[in-house]
Amino acid sequence: MCGISGIVTFNNSSTPLANIKQMTTALRHRGPDDEGFAFFCPNEVSTFLYGGNDTPENVYRSNFAYTPNQTFSGQMHEKATIAFGHRRLSIIDLSPSGHQPMCTQDRRYWIIYNGEIYNYLELRDELIKEDSTFQSESDTEVLLNAYAHWGIKALERLVGMFAFAIYDRVKNILFLARDFFGIKPLYYSSWPGGFAFASEIKALLHLPQIKRIANSQRIYDYLRFGMTDHGRETLFANIFQLPAAHYLMISTDKDKNCKPVQYWDIDLDRKLDISFDESADKVKKLFLKNIELHLRSDVPVGAALSGGIDSSSIMMSMRYLLGNTLNLHAFSYIAEDPKLSEEKWVDTVSHASNITLHKVRLSTNELATDLEHLISIQDEPFGSTSIYAQYRVMQLAKENGIKVMLDGQGADEILGGYEHFWAARLATLIYSFRWIKSLYYLRYANEAVGKNYSWIFINTVKFLLPSNFHSWVRNIVNEDLTPSWLDKKWFGDRCVNYYSHNKLIGHDFFKSELYKSLMLQSLTALLRFEDRNSMAHSVESRVPFLTPDLVNLLFSFPEDYIIDSKGIRKAVFRRAMRGIVPNSILDRKDKIGFSTPNFLLLKDLMPWVEKTLTSDIIRNLPFLKKANLIVAWQRMLNGKYSNHSQLWRWINFAKWSELHNVEF
Repeated sequence: MCGISGIVTFNNSSTPLANIKQMTTALRHRGPDDEGFAFFCPNEVSTFLYGGNDTPENVYRSNFAYTPNQTFSGQMHEKATIAFGHRRLSIIDLSPSGHQPMCTQDRRYWIIYNGEIYNYLELRDELIKEDSTFQSESDTEVLLNAYAHWGIKALERLVGMFAFAIYDRVKNILFLARDFFGIKPLYYSSWPGGFAFASEIKALLHLPQIKRIANSQRIYDYLRFGMTDHGRETLFANIFQLPAAHYLMISTDKDKNCKPVQYWDIDLDRKLDISFDESADKVKKLFLKNIELHLRSDVPVGAALSGGIDSSSIMMSMRYLLGNTLNLHAFSYIAEDPKLSEEKWVDTVSHASNITLHKVRLSTNELATDLEHLISIQDEPFGSTSIYAQYRVMQLAKENGIKVMLDGQGADEILGGYEHFWAARLATLIYSFRWIKSLYYLRYANEAVGKNYSWIFINTVKFLLPSNFHSWVRNIVNEDLTPSWLDKKWFGDRCVNYYSHNKLIGHDFFKSELYKSLMLQSLTALLRFEDRNSMAHSVESRVPFLTPDLVNLLFSFPEDYIIDSKGIRKAVFRRAMRGIVPNSILDRKDKIGFSTPNFLLLKDLMPWVEKTLTSDIIRNLPFLKKANLIVAWQRMLNGKYSNHSQLWRWINFAKWSELHNVEF
């Protein structure tokens, strides 16, 4: 796990490549174990290699084609047009041979890479049979040689999380790629005469050519719907993210626009005609294989444990595969509110798996102390304070010497874990005229999701009605697309689209919602939170539910294998884990996760909240109606307005804009 950054200049651009030092330093938390730089000159064989202040002495004493011989002072060859920077978090092959930037032995291909290729041992054996040779035991060198040998087709062979850049010195091509689900981040920007990329937005902001102008559409999407990280655009108008399962190829001697190319997608048309028990058996085998691959590491591995089905399955599978002799560590957030606390479930799994369990509880004072840092590390606003629990869990892991953490992210998106999937499943049944099944399914509504029939009706109708009726439904339930605290004229002048996000993908509402949550909406944001929270503490977070094989398998099942006829979510996975996970966990019907009492925390921080809402920061945001914000805040305090997440968005956005000196 690492941080990467790079700059390409065209047409004798005056862009200073020395900025690569600032960019890479901004990513130090992603890789405190080593750093390296490489500068390339067009049509010249020489490559200029440097270390940094954190480069270990034994790296300088090594003897590889990519070994640096001095510390970078800020000066480089005057003809250099390409710069690579790298920060290393050593996980696999801790020796100097894992240093980056790394090259093939013929020095044609150069790589900087963030992530892990879990099937690197199998790929290495395959490449050796095809005459590839290796100098290290790292997955980085396997990835590099895989690209040198198979080109773009190497991507489809990978099992892992990755964001990398490879420079082909012969063809003068820069190749950027991001993993299948966007687990690892990759951002980029371009301007006349230059192109740059990095693991985090904050690194790109060190380039004076990149203006801090906000994206009006994304402002609306966040403030109104809480949406972030969807699509290619970001909250900065001229900074983009490479979407999941996409690559980008750039000619380093031609200044021209290039578009991301998708290399993989979920096959929504694939259907498997097998029994429920056979499906569960396939899921069990593949999930255990995923856990086994994700345990590959040369440093200690732990797990985040919430007590839910997903994290418990990871923890119990680790014990199942590793036996009883190895000491395993799990880390849990425990809510003080009994309604949110999952401590009894966490303890159940702890006793069943015989692990060393570490617990963390939150206080308002701690949140107040960490809040500025939490906002800073995320680079873009986020939906609620709930990610602070994850932040503290990762901090606790670091304090206990755990460098790799397994986490259940992605399971809810592929196994129908959220409430709106329940309504989408009912909408699919109704739309396909399966009336008897619809009535049977509806009968168990209260028990399955704990919702009344009005909630079920409204949320099901949202799927069934044509999009031009959505605004009518929103008015009925008081969900105006342009609420009173938004300045409609400001957004209208900038041609912002006011839209809902119920576009159908594929042939039915249920699979469409699964797909959108996984590839386009909620998961993309959750993975960003996970990446920043873990990397802020130099911890690598791994998500074993997110592999193409497992996802494609689950999407090929009949929908009632995911949510059954009684509305039980994750049905096939619950069956698959019988005999590994305690039945009391598998029989749970509630869902809590790392939930924090968002409004209560903000209420405890009332002086800070009110100071922010009445500050110049808010007054300087031209798209918010300040008086209406204060009215809504007072109504929240009086219990007359329950949309507490909007309060957090206002404050979070204001703090974000101040931190980054954003222009509107």
